[in-house]
Order: sequence, then C-alpha cells, then structure tokens
Amino acid sequence: MYVPGSVTLCAIVPALIVAAGLLLDGEDGQASVFSEAQAYERFMGRWSRDMAPLLVQFAGVRDGDTVLDVGSGTGALAAAVAQRAPSSRIVGIDPAAPYVALAQSRHGSVRVQFEVGDAQQMRFDRAMFDRTLSLLVVNFIPDVRKALGEMKRVTKPKGIVAAAVWDYGEGMEMLRVFWDEAVALTPTHAARDERNMPLCRRGELAELWRAQGLQDVVEEALKIETRFASFDDFWTPFLEKQGPAGAYVASLSAADQESLRLRLRRRLLGDGPDKTIVMHARAWAVRGVVTHEE
Repeated sequence: MYVPGSVTLCAIVPALIVAAGLLLDGEDGQASVFSEAQAYERFMGRWSRDMAPLLVQFAGVRDGDTVLDVGSGTGALAAAVAQRAPSSRIVGIDPAAPYVALAQSRHGSVRVQFEVGDAQQMRFDRAMFDRTLSLLVVNFIPDVRKALGEMKRVTKPKGIVAAAVWDYGEGMEMLRVFWDEAVALTPTHAARDERNMPLCRRGELAELWRAQGLQDVVEEALKIETRFASFDDFWTPFLEKQGPAGAYVASLSAADQESLRLRLRRRLLGDGPDKTIVMHARAWAVRGVVTHEE
C-alpha cells in the first residue's frame, strides 16, 4: 500500500509486480508480454500516440533539446518530440529488439535514432540530455529506483526528467472494463488485475521522484479518449498476447476466452447492435529538475 511521505515505495515495486504476475524480468519476461511490435501497435499503440504529445508538452520540451526516450517502444513518444521540436536530437532505447526495429523503420532519421538498451544500465555519459522522458513504462522496470537514478545521471543539471503511467485502477477505461469482467468471471484471478501495478495511483510517481532527489516536482493528470470502430476492434487486440491483459487472455481456455468476450460485449453494447465505442484514459505524469550532476 502506498503511504504518502514514505521513501520505501521503490523497494516494494518489484514485489508488487511479481505478486500480480506482471514483472518483466529479463529477456524471457520481456518476450512473454511485449514481443510483437505490430500486435502492440494494434493493442496499445493508438493510446500511446494520443498520450505522447501531452507528455511532451508537460515536460516542456524545447526545439533544439537533446532528448532521451526511455522505453521507446514503437516510437510514439519520439515521434511526438520530433513533431513539436523538429531540430532536436532524439535517442530512444528499449529492451525489445522488434519494437526498436519498427520504431527505427517508421520514425528513424538523422536526428531520431533508436537502439536496444536497458533503462537500469545505460551506455550514455553523464549529463548528455536536456530532457529524459518515459511514457507508460517505468512501472514495468524491475528496479525502477536504479532506472530513475540512471535517468538523472544522463540528464544535464537543470534538465527535466519526466514520465507518465496509466491510472490502471480508475482512469484507464479499456483496461478497467477488461479486468472488471475478467475478475467477475474468475475471482481467484484478482491478483492479476493491473490495478495492482505500482506507481499508478495519484501521488506515487511524485513521491518516487522526490525520494530520488529530483527538485520542483510536479504531478498532473493527462487525459485522452480513443474510438473503437466496433466491438471486434476493441476485443481482437487482446488476442495477440501483448501486455499483461493479452498474456492473461492467452492463458485462458477457449471456453473461458469466449465467456470473457461475451461478458465484455454485453458490458459495452448491452443487447444492442454493434457500434463505435468511445473510451477515456487517464495517466499520472510527473516531472522533476536535476539540480546537480550525479
């Protein structure tokens, strides 16, 4: 449980993720839930593309900045930085080689480069970047405190370190609907609900940033909405084994998958015909200032 003012949050992050069956620990863990770039694009890419510009604005990225994108995935955040600040130099790192390859093919340029890398141990020298950003990733890092230390280290004095994480418990409607129905169908699976993820509630990111010595810490809710053309547009991406929800669906029997599909359809459409579905999402974003070289 998060307790305001506590500095022990980072120590319990890995344990909480393990308890929920969500920890991405090493190559096998990464491959299990974040492995297929095109499938991820269909599943979460639409949300990431809409959220990315809000984080770029919140982080105060300026044209000409040198920007590091930690956990760059398929490139949504780097692309948003390039659009807002076209003369900036952007480097994206991600542990998943398929994601890096897709990001480079779609968004790579002279000023935008992607590479395989570990947030917990970066190859970069001290104080290389004006802004270090991370979109919807930090709660999946096994040692988030170590990663944040690295993010500070590679950021220039007076530079900004900023991140955003979904509000899985209340604010990410697509996943909230999914897990509500999954747990209602099989209550013994409640521990796998992404509401158990760390750093997803108000105040948790800000507490982590302050505990790690960042200054002038600000936390803010970022909100978006997205449209699904049909129920199948909502449901089919869950079948592609991406993220904790996709991995969960893959673990179910065919009969249980069908039961979950029917529950979700009834939840979203009632007894009516198929139609466009509009859903909303909230992420908690935090930024802080690096006051001296680490």
